[in-house]
Amino acid sequence: MTATTLPAPARVTTGGALAGTGTLLRFMLRRDRVRFPAWTLGVALLMGYFTTALNSVYSTTEQLESVSEFSTSPAGAIFGGPAYGYDAITLERFLAGQYGLYIMLSAALMALLTVTRHTRAEERSGRAELVRANAVGRSAQLTAALILTTLMSATVAVLVTAVMLAAGYAAAGTVLFGASVGAAGLVFGGIAAIAVQIFAFPRAASGLTGTVLGAAFVLRGIGDMSAVQNTGPSWLSWLSPLGWSQQTAPYVLDRWWPLALSLACAAVTATAGYRLSAGRDVDAGLVPPRPGPPRAAAWLRDAPTLAFRLQRAGIAGWSVALLIAGVAYGAFAQPMADGLDDAPDDLIAVMGGSRDLVAGYLGTMGLTMAFTVTVFAILAVQAVRAEESAGRTEPVLATAVSRTGWLGGNLAVTAIAVPWLLLLAGLGTGAAAAIGTGDTALLWKTTLGHLAHAPAVWLLLAAAGLLYGALPRLVPIVWAVLGYGVVVGFFAPVLDISGSAVDLSPFAHAGEYPREDVSAAAVGILTLVVAVFTAVALRAFGRRDLTTTA
Repeated sequence: MTATTLPAPARVTTGGALAGTGTLLRFMLRRDRVRFPAWTLGVALLMGYFTTALNSVYSTTEQLESVSEFSTSPAGAIFGGPAYGYDAITLERFLAGQYGLYIMLSAALMALLTVTRHTRAEERSGRAELVRANAVGRSAQLTAALILTTLMSATVAVLVTAVMLAAGYAAAGTVLFGASVGAAGLVFGGIAAIAVQIFAFPRAASGLTGTVLGAAFVLRGIGDMSAVQNTGPSWLSWLSPLGWSQQTAPYVLDRWWPLALSLACAAVTATAGYRLSAGRDVDAGLVPPRPGPPRAAAWLRDAPTLAFRLQRAGIAGWSVALLIAGVAYGAFAQPMADGLDDAPDDLIAVMGGSRDLVAGYLGTMGLTMAFTVTVFAILAVQAVRAEESAGRTEPVLATAVSRTGWLGGNLAVTAIAVPWLLLLAGLGTGAAAAIGTGDTALLWKTTLGHLAHAPAVWLLLAAAGLLYGALPRLVPIVWAVLGYGVVVGFFAPVLDISGSAVDLSPFAHAGEYPREDVSAAAVGILTLVVAVFTAVALRAFGRRDLTTTA
């Protein structure tokens, strides 16, 4: 008997936890070859629009002083910031102080969606497990996603800086402002790195990060409102990552040190993301999904109920968030009116032209909540597309579920959730305003004003459904429509946008009750257009092939 000794198998050197990071980064750049320039150039173009419009509309110091009175009011602080340097207003100070917040919000959204797309969404689709079967380190995917997010944030910072320098703004403040925008992206990229470890589903992870972003906006708004009134908890602004970027006060104080808070937060959250990632399995979340029953419930028998089952957690989260936000904003109705008691006509024009400042403020809050609920609606359609890309729609359609039932059920559940969310936001805002002012009629007036925006939200939901049914890769176009609505809804009087341009926004027609009457005709026409768009969307979805790649 002869024994044969086989050579030991060669050891494969993987290079540690970060092995393959460069390769994965190249793959992500290849995959985002459209999204990368779309996001970065889109933010830069938005800043370019602001600089061009303000340069043409406000050519004198007197014009700037007249409109800046709104920015130094409590309502202006909510939607803009702490209004540094407005006692000696310049065009660059006004731009950074009033509109810079929305550039920072864009960078934050870009970052959180990018991290979720390349980490949790990849794990959920099953591609991450195949990638890790190669010589790829455990932390390589998260590292590559964070590097990509850093590159995008840096690109946005450079492009925004270039746009403002081209407009002739001071170099020191411009570079600081661009860095502040990039820092906001880094912070929320780090927060997303934690969220994707907690939940097993991309929608839940991005929803958690979005909730943190919303909380940061609310905290900053309350703190800045308190600051301009010299009363209340102005320190709340320092609890918000958005507040850190604004506290740099470009063109006024030009202080860089608040960005150290942003960088420290980004580093700490990214480190926490790595540590949490090491303690879980691939495709698993630290919060495990509850195991379902062996048999489906009796009510779970058709496409709409399945759609509700998939969306109910998100609807619940949005319901709580909007109710709390409504109460927070409604509580400031009376202080805001007191602060603007002797406001000039130019400032009243910004508030909608009504001398009833409480009504004007509550009407603006209704529009704000409508924009927020629209985000929920668009994300719901994108979630339907994600189900198809992940290959889960095809098995459902292989049963007795029709294509019309599948897409129609998802759109119907989202459409029903829209007035529900607006109702909760209106009740929270109206109740807090009624308590603060002593006018109980504000409860139902504010609620009605919020609900009146439902057809406009439905229209963007139907538009997203139409694009999904016909050309699913173009669904993100609806975000541009929402962005346009935000610009004309909030800034039309300031930027001197023409009435015909304002009318292109779906949100410009129903009326901002209680500041102005609800237009029943507009509500009816919008609803009719929604029905037409929905019908075309269902027909288009029934005629195209399914796609299983993102």
